Amino acid sequence: MNESDAPPLLLDITSETCPMTFVRTRLALDGLPAGGLLRVTLCGEEPLKNVTRSAQSLGHTVLATEEKTGNGRYILTIRKKGED
Repeated sequence: MNESDAPPLLLDITSETCPMTFVRTRLALDGLPAGGLLRVTLCGEEPLKNVTRSAQSLGHTVLATEEKTGNGRYILTIRKKGED
C-alpha cells in the first residue's frame, strides 16, 4: 500500500478551545508522512476558521469541509504538504 492509499488519521478536537485546536492539529500533521490525510472533527465557527487558515498558511491543503449534523460540528479533511 502506498501513502496515498493509507486511511486518514482521525482527530477529534471537539472538546478543545483555541489555540489548542490548532496545536493538536499541527501535532497530528507533523506525525503524518508527506501527502498523508488528516480528518479533524471540531466544534464551532471559530475553530473551523482558525484551523483552516493555519493549516493553509503552513502549506497544507484543505480538501473538504463537511458540516457533520447541523449541531456546529465540522469535519475538515487536510492533506499534508509534500516534501519540497
